[in-house]
Amino acid sequence: MYLHNLKHYFGFDSLRPGQETVIKQLLDGHSSAAIFPTGSGKSLCYQLPALELPHLTLVISPLLALMKDQLDFLHSKGIPAASIDSSQSWEDSQRVMQAVRAGEIKVLMISVERLNNERFRHFISQVPISLLVVDEAHCISEWGHNFRPDYLKLPQHRADLNIPQVLLLTATATPAVIDDMCAKFAIEKQHIVITGFYRPNLDIAITPASAESKNPQLLEVLNHTPGLPTIVYVTLQKTAEDLAHWLKAHNYEASAYHAGMDSEQRQQIQQDFMSGRHHCIIATIAFGMGIDKADIRKVIHFDLPKSIENYSQEIGRAGRDGLRSECVLLADRSGMNVLENFVYGDTPDRSAIRAVLNEIQAHPQQWEVMLNRLSKTVNIRLLPLKTLLVYLEIESIIEPQYTYFADYRFKLLVDETLVVNSFQGERQTFVRQIFACSPKARTWHTVDFDALWHTARAERKRVVAAIDYFSEKGWITLESKQMTDVYRVCQQHFDPEQLTERLYQLFKTKEQSEIKRLADMLALFENEHCLSHTLAGYFADHNAPTECGHCSVCRGNVAQLPAPNALQPVSDNLLKTWCDPFIDACPTPPSAHAITRFLCGMAMPLHTQIKARQMSGFGKLEAHPFAKTLEQVRTLFPHTS
Repeated sequence: MYLHNLKHYFGFDSLRPGQETVIKQLLDGHSSAAIFPTGSGKSLCYQLPALELPHLTLVISPLLALMKDQLDFLHSKGIPAASIDSSQSWEDSQRVMQAVRAGEIKVLMISVERLNNERFRHFISQVPISLLVVDEAHCISEWGHNFRPDYLKLPQHRADLNIPQVLLLTATATPAVIDDMCAKFAIEKQHIVITGFYRPNLDIAITPASAESKNPQLLEVLNHTPGLPTIVYVTLQKTAEDLAHWLKAHNYEASAYHAGMDSEQRQQIQQDFMSGRHHCIIATIAFGMGIDKADIRKVIHFDLPKSIENYSQEIGRAGRDGLRSECVLLADRSGMNVLENFVYGDTPDRSAIRAVLNEIQAHPQQWEVMLNRLSKTVNIRLLPLKTLLVYLEIESIIEPQYTYFADYRFKLLVDETLVVNSFQGERQTFVRQIFACSPKARTWHTVDFDALWHTARAERKRVVAAIDYFSEKGWITLESKQMTDVYRVCQQHFDPEQLTERLYQLFKTKEQSEIKRLADMLALFENEHCLSHTLAGYFADHNAPTECGHCSVCRGNVAQLPAPNALQPVSDNLLKTWCDPFIDACPTPPSAHAITRFLCGMAMPLHTQIKARQMSGFGKLEAHPFAKTLEQVRTLFPHTS
């Protein structure tokens, strides 16, 4: 039957290697994991079964752009699919929810964060689901290159929603990550399908380039075969802008693309590239996820990528039509400091970890926390803070209960009497109580859950369900804010000193692992063996040829990456002049790491509060190695930890 749908909806007579195995496993009732290289048709592994399975297929997708591209494709094939995302109006999301509830939608795409939404979980729990699809499934592994703590909750969400089958999709997972993510979803080894990473049509070249020679070398590569669809990847938004401007000044048309642009501008640039009006995009990694353009002929890395995984994902966007495509890295070591700073900025101080533990001990039974507020209070970035809470779950200190929005408010679109008179008996009384306990300020009513509990013993869950119903009926406009996570405190009498040290060491181990990942990447680029073979082996593909014949090493060019320009040492007196205003502005004495992060220009929650960016020392040593600056800070300020 599925071969009929394959032809009818997608126009294919047969499936690619690996696709058929995964699809048969799903249709036989098993969960599966598909580890396929970028551009090899992972999406079809859920799109085709979605037509065969009786209920909804729920897809967790990491990026809005990725969702929109997938939806456009599904709609073009006549497949009923939708998303619920942050870009939609209230009316649009309500229409989607009504269509899902009515069984009119086969594929629903959401971000993982959507499952933190109390209202959405209430809605989706009432919908029968056949299959949970986790795209970019490597995000569930903390040892992967793109760990996202919210992904760790997916196995529990699957159990709560009673979803019988799971499909994990990724292009970039090492053997250790594959084992980790499949274990979390109890996927058996025989249901893991790895098709191989090697791409015979990709020509991989590592080209040493000093900082001074990079611009002209890039222009030479671009002019060698001008007018071909090209992505040039850079690390920083400013580099994207400066490089696009420089190329235009040298008569080569290129457009910058980065997350700092407004969404309409980014969308227009993306559409122009897809349609062929723009041939060259200078982009940060914000560009590319979900870009399904088959004829990209060049992917050039102007800066070092963030990891081997990122590099492989980015070059994988070239040559999806199977034709020869070039992947060029203009490489030197000058970008290593920037990449290392991203890593060092995510390791919280011991004192910050201790502050979180103090918060937990102050709440002996139940801990309610707004993560954004806690992040600012303890000076830990949001992602590592979420990671810390996951570590505390593993330590059985806390256990997540539920997430809710602290505040709900609504605006009446019809007369209050109409709403009340739509119900009878006890329900009508309950609705009256909701309005009575929702005081109005100008046009907005704010729901007072405490008052509803004390006056009517109305449970929060029932109140939320009721106002959601009002919203669906079009009687009110509903807004919610201040997301609050609720944890049960499993252990209050722990030793905070010992636990702080243990958790700190976990972060340090992760930090060292990430720094090693960067060193491994440099080693790959300076490798004396075939680049295609080495890269494939990193991703568990041991069938690639030992000599591909289409990489720079096979052509006899083993790369030696130029070292960055020597940096002038900074005197202790100058360093002290930069640091003193920062130290004086901190509410508590900062650690040596905190001072170093300030000097290296890292974005931290504390920096916003004390206006650190306006201080003369902020970012002054961003080009210097973090470890060397830290050593000098410790010598200059021996009292810092």
